[in-house]
Amino acid sequence: MNATRCCSLLIFSLFLTMLFACNKSDDDVTSEDASITALTCTSATFSTTAINGTAYSGTATVPYTGGNAAAYSAGSAISSTGVTGLTATLQAGTLASGAGNLAFTIAGTPTSAGTASFAISFGSISCTMTLTVSASSTSTVDCSSATTTVAKVVCAVEAFKATLTATQLATVQLDFTKANAIKWSNLPGGVSIRNGLEFSTLTAAQLTAAKAVIAAASGTTANDGYDEFSQVNAADDVLGTKAGSGYSSGKYIIAFLGTPSVTGTWMLQFGGHHYAQNITYNAGAVASATPSHQGIEPKNWTSGTTTYAPMALEHDAMAAMLASLSTAQLASAKLSTTFSDVSLGPNKDGQFPTTKLGVAVSTLSDAQKLLVLAAMKPWTNDVDDATGTANLKLYENELAGTYISYSGNATLTSNADYVRIDGPSVWIEFVCQSGVVYQNEIHYHAVYRDHTRDYNGL
Repeated sequence: MNATRCCSLLIFSLFLTMLFACNKSDDDVTSEDASITALTCTSATFSTTAINGTAYSGTATVPYTGGNAAAYSAGSAISSTGVTGLTATLQAGTLASGAGNLAFTIAGTPTSAGTASFAISFGSISCTMTLTVSASSTSTVDCSSATTTVAKVVCAVEAFKATLTATQLATVQLDFTKANAIKWSNLPGGVSIRNGLEFSTLTAAQLTAAKAVIAAASGTTANDGYDEFSQVNAADDVLGTKAGSGYSSGKYIIAFLGTPSVTGTWMLQFGGHHYAQNITYNAGAVASATPSHQGIEPKNWTSGTTTYAPMALEHDAMAAMLASLSTAQLASAKLSTTFSDVSLGPNKDGQFPTTKLGVAVSTLSDAQKLLVLAAMKPWTNDVDDATGTANLKLYENELAGTYISYSGNATLTSNADYVRIDGPSVWIEFVCQSGVVYQNEIHYHAVYRDHTRDYNGL
């Protein structure tokens, strides 16, 4: 009897064990299975600047390698040391297969200026993430009351310059000459091939002030303007995680050519790898928004729960324009040349073809003409909204003299697929290239120029 009872209890115990195992949630299983081989806290980026005594709410992004594509659940709050008062909490997500980023929510009110440290870990991998806490806000200057776009930009410039040392001021503000104006590039390399101050040399407060200048000068449309700039800048950290220190958001620059003012003539330059913006101001107005160069690699990526694709608008608008063409129109628009890159990129100033090629926009239907305008818009949207609207209207009035052409596939999905819009003023090129770091993917290059207004005719 006792033996029978013992046997029954053993069977019941085994049944409960199996029942518990079968009811274990998928999240528990995948969280236990999720693993990485390295976590790089030194490359962590933060969505906003922390200020002593001011409530903070932001996101930290920490690169990892060796992800095994498993899902994981949210973590517990990790309290800061050094500067106390903050917590970091891992957001739930799914690991990439290989390199990717973990996202942490940072919240709280820092109790002092200095460095807030977070001892984070994922599985068996640990490191210390640090956030710089500024002693005070970037500037006491409030630029919101400025009545014009240029006045807001100049106000932001003065606030930024007030944070700089004398040496930094001498580096960021240069003479407005042709030699300085054409010193921009779409390649990695920081200030070795550009003017100005590198982001990596700025304090957190100075970087916030520099980005305030860029935001004041840029458009507000999602995935265009400042939003696009920020995403392209962040993409260099994605490349850096995969390929090494040659890529970094810190290698971007800001520079002023001439003295910024609401009356004189001067240029704002900002950018880095895959981004170059040259905006000239004259007598309180934007005189030129070109040359402007954008690219992106990878063309999309996911961080935390957010997927980024900063040049999807440009690609999709160009592809829609070409898709509207009839077979005969496509034949007229097709170029015989193969393009490995844009033809009027850096150091190709003033080299516009003497003959316009492709299909004349004047021969298109009204609906097709609207698609041509829509294809220009992602580029005109990159500068402040008022200037972007005015430039698009100018190009609309010149549609009768505008041509569109392409090479490769009209779907713009393969290496060397290329499309161009060439008007009396506007010049836009978009090309697909094989990836440099992500070699199994294509990535995009694009340039926006103006036949008569580049560098304000300098």
